Amino acid sequence: MLPSTTKYLIVGSGIHGLSTAYHLSLELKNRGLGSGKDIIVIDKSGIGAGASGIACGVVRNNYFQPAMRELMAHSVEVWESDPKNYSYHPVGYMQISPEVMRSDVSSIYEQQKAIGYPSEFIEGSEDSMSYMRGIFDDWHAKGITSVLHEKKGGYSNNRKCLEGLAAKAESEGVLIIGNVEVLGVEYSGKSISKVITNIGEIKIDYLVVGVGPWINNFWKILNLPRKIRIKDGEKYFEDVEMWRYYCLQEGTLGVDPNMLKTNEGKMPPVVHVDSDVPLYSDTNGNLITDKMWGIYYKPDFSFDGIQGGSAPYNVDNTGEDFSVDPYGTESPDFVVGKKFVDMWCSALAFCQKRFEGSRNLYREKPSGGLGALAPDSFPVFDVFHENCYVIADSNHGWKMIGVGKLVSKEIMGESSTLLDPFRFNRFEKGNLHPVSNSPFPWS
Repeated sequence: MLPSTTKYLIVGSGIHGLSTAYHLSLELKNRGLGSGKDIIVIDKSGIGAGASGIACGVVRNNYFQPAMRELMAHSVEVWESDPKNYSYHPVGYMQISPEVMRSDVSSIYEQQKAIGYPSEFIEGSEDSMSYMRGIFDDWHAKGITSVLHEKKGGYSNNRKCLEGLAAKAESEGVLIIGNVEVLGVEYSGKSISKVITNIGEIKIDYLVVGVGPWINNFWKILNLPRKIRIKDGEKYFEDVEMWRYYCLQEGTLGVDPNMLKTNEGKMPPVVHVDSDVPLYSDTNGNLITDKMWGIYYKPDFSFDGIQGGSAPYNVDNTGEDFSVDPYGTESPDFVVGKKFVDMWCSALAFCQKRFEGSRNLYREKPSGGLGALAPDSFPVFDVFHENCYVIADSNHGWKMIGVGKLVSKEIMGESSTLLDPFRFNRFEKGNLHPVSNSPFPWS
C-alpha cells in the first residue's frame, strides 16, 4: 500500500535511487532533521529490475574528462567503504591502447597523479608487451603502445550489491515499494506537491528521480524540453534531441572464471583494450572491422564465466519509441546479436591465446540493454521545479555509487563542486566535456 504522504519520494530502486535513499537517511539522522522513515523509494517493478540489475559492474576512474575522473575517485571511496555489502572486488582496472590514444591516456595518468589516484603508466610497444606478459603469459595483442594500470577500482556483483544497499537503507527505516508506476505530477506554485501513480497519489516535500534509461519518460512527465540549444565553442546548435538511445553490447563466455587468473594465480584487473588493428574472425578468418574497436572483460563468478562487452551502437534512426519502456521492446535489433558475439570472442582471442577457438562457449542469451545518453554523452545532475532532483546518469550509472551521497548533501543545501560540471545549463553555456579518441561514446 502506498502511503498518502512522505517528505522525500525517490523514484527508481537501482544504484542511484538506493544509494540516495541510504545516504539521505544518514544525512537526516546526523543533522537531527529526521530519519529514513521520512523516505520512500518506489519502482515500476522492483529492486534492480532495470539497468542496474544487468550491469556488468565495472568500477573505474579511467576517464579523459577531468570532472568525470574526480567524481569517479569519490565514488571509488564509497565502494571501498563497505566492500562486503556492496559485493565489491578491488582488483584494479587496465586501459590498454594504441598509439592514437597514447596522448589521451597519458593525460589521464598525469591527472590521476594530480588528484592522488594510484596508477601506473607504461609506454612503448615493447615495454607494454613486456608488462602485459608479466601479468598474462599468453598476451599477444598487436599494436599496443600504452598501458594505464589503475590500482584501485575493479567490479561489483550487481544483484548482491543492490540487495546489500537496499538492506542498508531499510535498516535506517527507508520504505521500498515495488510495482508502483508514476503517471504524473501536480504542482503547487512552481514546485511539485503531489505524485500520481497507478495505485494512488502521494503528497511530497521533495522528489528525486533516478530511473536510468527511463529518463526520457520522466523528462516528459516533468515537462522538460525534448530539444535543446547547445553551444559548442563559438557555434550554436538548435533543436538538439535531449536524449538518444544506444544499445549496450555485453555477454558472457561460459568458462570457469578461474581460467583468467594471472601468472601468479591471482584474480586479474578488469581488462579494457582499444585497438586500431584490423580484427579478423577467430572462426573463419573474415574481416570483422578495420575501424577502431574496443572491448572489456573480467572473470566474474556472479555471471559464472568471463563477462564483458564492447562499444554500443546508436539506435536513434530506427523509428522506435523508447520513451515509455526502453527495456520493453522485443525487436531483435536491440539484443546482442551474432555480430557482437563474433567480434567480442575474436577480440578476446586477439588479446590472449587462451581464448582462441572459444566462440562455441559463448552463452547465446540476449544481453546488454538500452542506455539513454545526453547530447554530450555525460550525466545531468540538477534540480528542476524547485524541489525535484534529477539523476540522469547518461549510462555511466553503476560505477557512480557515490553520486547518491553527494545528492543527499545537496538536498540538505550543501552544494557539491564535484556535481557542478554536470548541471543542465552547461549545454546552453557551452561548458561541454572534452572528447577523447576512444571508440566508446562516453569516454
